[in-house]
Amino acid sequence: MNIYKLTSLLLLTFFVFISNLSKAQIFINELDSDTPGIDNMEFVELRTLIPFTSLNGHVLVFFNGNPTASNANMSYYTLSLNGLVTDANGIATLGNNLVSPVPDIIFSDNIIQNGEDAIAVYQGTVADFPDGTLASTANLVHALAYDTSDPDALALMALLGIVLPQVQMNENENNAQATESIQRKNDGSYEVKLPTPGAMNDGSGVVYNGVKIWANTAHRGEGDTMHITFTTQTNVVSTLNFSFSLTNGSFNTSDYTGVINMTIPIGLNSTTTTITLVDDILNEGDEVLKIKFAPLPTGYNRLNDNVEIRVVDNDYTVDPWGTPLQPTYGVVTSTAPAGYYNSINGLSGAALKQALQNIIADSNVVHAHCYGDMPDLLKEADHNPKNGNQVWLMYVETPRAKLDYQTTGSGTGKWNREHIFPQSRGGFSNGTSDTSDGINVYLPTNANDLLAGHADAHHLRAEDGPENSTRNNKDYGGTDYNGPVGTMNSWRGDVSRALFYMAVRYNGLSLVSGNPDDTTTYKLGDLDSLLSWNLSDPRDDFEMYRNNYIYTWQLNRNPFIDMPELASYIYGNNVGQVWYNPTSIKDIVSLDCNLYPNPVRNLLTIEGIKGEAIYQIYTLQGQLVSTSSFVNETKVPLQLAKGIYTVKIIAGKQLMVKKILVE
Repeated sequence: MNIYKLTSLLLLTFFVFISNLSKAQIFINELDSDTPGIDNMEFVELRTLIPFTSLNGHVLVFFNGNPTASNANMSYYTLSLNGLVTDANGIATLGNNLVSPVPDIIFSDNIIQNGEDAIAVYQGTVADFPDGTLASTANLVHALAYDTSDPDALALMALLGIVLPQVQMNENENNAQATESIQRKNDGSYEVKLPTPGAMNDGSGVVYNGVKIWANTAHRGEGDTMHITFTTQTNVVSTLNFSFSLTNGSFNTSDYTGVINMTIPIGLNSTTTTITLVDDILNEGDEVLKIKFAPLPTGYNRLNDNVEIRVVDNDYTVDPWGTPLQPTYGVVTSTAPAGYYNSINGLSGAALKQALQNIIADSNVVHAHCYGDMPDLLKEADHNPKNGNQVWLMYVETPRAKLDYQTTGSGTGKWNREHIFPQSRGGFSNGTSDTSDGINVYLPTNANDLLAGHADAHHLRAEDGPENSTRNNKDYGGTDYNGPVGTMNSWRGDVSRALFYMAVRYNGLSLVSGNPDDTTTYKLGDLDSLLSWNLSDPRDDFEMYRNNYIYTWQLNRNPFIDMPELASYIYGNNVGQVWYNPTSIKDIVSLDCNLYPNPVRNLLTIEGIKGEAIYQIYTLQGQLVSTSSFVNETKVPLQLAKGIYTVKIIAGKQLMVKKILVE
């Protein structure tokens, strides 16, 4: 029968039975809970015996049937069916964007659990089924229990009134759970076979003419042209007119030119348009256009939709400092307020560490944010100074577009949030909300607030998804994690200083020598490697910038970035020695003493001081290479490469800074 005559007949049937629509049965017609890869083609198909039935006032509820789970027999996801109307076959589909034909309602990838679980249609609203709602038969319309070779969820089935001859369906019945689905037969029983989304399971009914979008999805730049072709499965029997849009987020109609109203003439099955991307002078950041159908005429459906293409902005910011691979020093200076570290001067040992913690964990000052804020924070803190539309990925030492943040199960080509002190090792897994609430919403915190470590930006970095998984919860250095092979280790000092901060900021966390078992909690190694990395990869402008930016959110700083040499006094060879930080001592007086010879080869003499003093020798890049305390005078043996070094000599509130040439 001609599709249009059949549609008219079905519409007539619809109006004849309109008075009974409120009683129309809704049942679960097909379920595909497990698909290849990262489960991005999952779907649920609903059916009504009367076509074109509104599903308003109903919800689809997903239940967890694992009896050992904390939410056993409770809901974990609910979808409103308001606005949904079944088609000429009485079918409505809900699923992932890659399902073809495209579902009427699209939900995120990897949502549907595939253990011993169930889905159910209820009369009600989403508000009636918050996550954790116990299954029941109240207002239940239809339910299906299913599994993938798992035990029957007997308790859940009982709560849903699923009794013999109804059974729990096994999607893996044919040992092909990833490629087959559970489908309802005309007698009301179910079988497992190849999926048939958006169509009658027995092959009968109205057959739609599918329309598909064809486009090269490679990244494009401003000024580029692109061709978009639309094809139908069969030649059209009457002229097909339709339209599409490209707008998505900040990408709008001012960002392109071209025809978006399309026509396929009678007897043909394709049409093509050319779109030109506008090359403006605005720094809008990289954007994503989305090729999306407007509603298609009766008799047609979408074989794909929401096709995304990256538009790379050729206008971006460039900062005057370098990347960690091409570091600069001294361009970015600390924004610590005057006197921020005054209270630690003249202290040593445990008193020094406690005074430092009193600053960076001050409950009257410091803000704790949530994990959901971290992507936005990291997009600025870790931005690539050579292209502000990118973030710099730490371990792999490369930039990546800010837009490539991981939001699905696959991290390939994406970046995500790396915890330098692993969540499982630090005892703060999932300690804060994953919903962003911005810089102005925060909680007070203190040194015992270990859960705040979940979202402490001083130890969170933008990182390549797969490399983050490779690092996992390993220790650093020694025989454990030392980074990707072939990289330049520009991240090692950053890691060491982040961990020095964590072990001071939070009571209960510590750094130890060696590599303890990767399941060990509250301890992380290897301290000896970290102390070495602090020297071999000195603090640079990239790291100082992120310290300054995080300070605007958390109102605390990483002191080991402001003063890298402090690590030796808390964890290294200078433990027990008195700390002085000249940059935070008021009224510094110039120190007059003798330092010779200069140039020098093997032995540097310092004399003319009365009382206790300390010397510090730095490379021109700010790396501390030698330090010790002395009284009155000392001779410093040098084992340094040839070059120019800076010597600081501190005695009380007196300071001398002088450059020496090592021959």
